[in-house]
Amino acid sequence: MTELPSYLPIELETTTFDLIVVGTGIPESVIAAAASATGKTVLHLDPNDFYGSHSASIHLNDLTSFLNYHANLPSTAAANTNSASSSHDFTALNLSLRSLYSNVETSNYAPETLAQHSTKFSVDLGGPRVFLCADKATDLLIKSGVNSYLDFKGIEASFIWDGSGRLCDVPDSRSAIFKDKSLSLLEKNQLMRFFKLVQRHLGASDGNDEGRESSKISEEDLESPFVEFLKKMRLPPKIKLIILYAICMVDYDQDNLEVCKSVLKTRDGMERLALYQNSIGRYGASGALLYPTYGLGELSQAFCRRAAVKGCIYVLRMPVTALLMDQNSGQYKGVRLASGEDMFSHQLVLDPTFIVPLPPASSPPDLRESFQVLSLKDDKRKVARGICIINSSLKPDISQFLLIYPPRSLFPEQDTSIRALQIGGGLDKLAVCPSGMFVLYFSGLCDDAGQGKRLLHAAMNALLTLPVSESGSAAGSEDAEVKPTLLWSMLYIQELTTVPTGQYENIISTPTLDGNINFSDLIESTVVLFQKMYPDEVFFPETPSSPEVPENSEDDTELSLEN
Repeated sequence: MTELPSYLPIELETTTFDLIVVGTGIPESVIAAAASATGKTVLHLDPNDFYGSHSASIHLNDLTSFLNYHANLPSTAAANTNSASSSHDFTALNLSLRSLYSNVETSNYAPETLAQHSTKFSVDLGGPRVFLCADKATDLLIKSGVNSYLDFKGIEASFIWDGSGRLCDVPDSRSAIFKDKSLSLLEKNQLMRFFKLVQRHLGASDGNDEGRESSKISEEDLESPFVEFLKKMRLPPKIKLIILYAICMVDYDQDNLEVCKSVLKTRDGMERLALYQNSIGRYGASGALLYPTYGLGELSQAFCRRAAVKGCIYVLRMPVTALLMDQNSGQYKGVRLASGEDMFSHQLVLDPTFIVPLPPASSPPDLRESFQVLSLKDDKRKVARGICIINSSLKPDISQFLLIYPPRSLFPEQDTSIRALQIGGGLDKLAVCPSGMFVLYFSGLCDDAGQGKRLLHAAMNALLTLPVSESGSAAGSEDAEVKPTLLWSMLYIQELTTVPTGQYENIISTPTLDGNINFSDLIESTVVLFQKMYPDEVFFPETPSSPEVPENSEDDTELSLEN
């Protein structure tokens, strides 16, 4: 990183901390808040002028600039790995950046309209993503007290694409099953019997009175592929698709083992069904899913706010340019800021943008070996993400809903599920875009950019139409009267990284946002990182409410759900 703009010194009272965190994405913000809650002194830095990093919700212009910058990092950003300078008792190793995004494709069909409202958008970088009311991420919001800073709305409905152009309801409760007109009486009875079987098994596993040992599903069935168990239950194909892809949120085609990279076992399927059922109606939500007002970026900001209450110091628009390594031991000492200042800490957390350089050849061999296992492991998979702005809802009278395209529902070579999330605009909804507009997020796992773009284009073309051109030839079909009009879109490919099994003693790298629809795996990985850093500390110990938050027992135990 060279030729940086000038940065003013931050001139803090102290330059030594227990922990320095670089990046304000969800994993970094959770770790900063958890460390602050245990009494650690924390300095939290971000090179951007907004909170959230790769988990942010930002304006359209900022979104375009952010993705284009990270997709086209200058050559100097990746050429400094072996550059080092010595000063006093330490060696400065220049940090380099990895490109997490590629193949950014932007289309603007209403430039004048969007230019007038650009700052009224709050668009998620890592969408689509929601909270399950009963999952680990939601429980963490309450345990940490972060729920006091957030408001939510329930996702009003879930649908599944039936392959013939229809959005079919996902019946997630007894009443929903009976009200669903798309299900035959036989299908309703089959689905009800299956859910009763699941409830009896879960009750027996928990030792409830209604569950007897004979009600448990056999170990042989629990270890078998869930798709085979569903076939054994003689569930029709439509019901099987709903259970696998819309409720259990499976990624890959479970019927084709040649392309399926992850087979869901019946045991895990039962756990996912239980999580979904336990989420329905919790906190007063009509369904199982929640979304925060103003976008997912509010999550990072809420954890940062919690950390600040506990004494964490925040500095935005301050890049870190180098690691400081002890000249004698070769151990990590601190970081050098773009302002030229040196900050020291016992532990360092870096967001996945950063590539940690190898120490100079003169460093002890043990140190060089430890650094070789530090860099994040690149997952061979990628996530294709799409963001669309449309002029009307895909479903009349419904603003927020989730849509699942099961494998092979769009074209024969579609090996993975595609997920779409529509969020409505206006202050009376979720305030992520102007009133009268809607943001539509898409995502799907892929092996390369070509495959990813094909998934996104197929999903978009099934739902949307382009504006009518001046010649009137772009949308002269009957579908144009039904499908919402696409005003703007951005498609891009995100790299996936996972945390390495070996970590250098004092430096931790966080993972990228995964391809899941929820936060559970990301939060679980973050908890593991914190426990590696501080094995003797409690992750968010129980403490009295913050003085910033009024004492209210309901606020401490519930989520704020807007009507």
